[in-house]
Amino acid sequence: MVSEFARSTPAPGKRDVAADLGLSEREIAVLRGLAEGASNKEIASALRIAEGTVKNHVTNIFGKLKVHDRTQAALRARELGLI
Repeated sequence: MVSEFARSTPAPGKRDVAADLGLSEREIAVLRGLAEGASNKEIASALRIAEGTVKNHVTNIFGKLKVHDRTQAALRARELGLI
């Protein structure tokens, strides 16, 4: 499951929404893992990046989506059609 979100890329329409929000493809991949309930450690392993980097991406995602926690981020991403 975790490796699946690491390989997927957003569809063209989703890229436009993501670009409008300033979300990078890597942030979308992190957001996808977050929405699936993966921990930062699991996301880091799947994306082959450091756990600290995931934490930075999560913080950036929260700011760009104007949310305060992982649940709100996942809900907002679904609402926007990002995941």
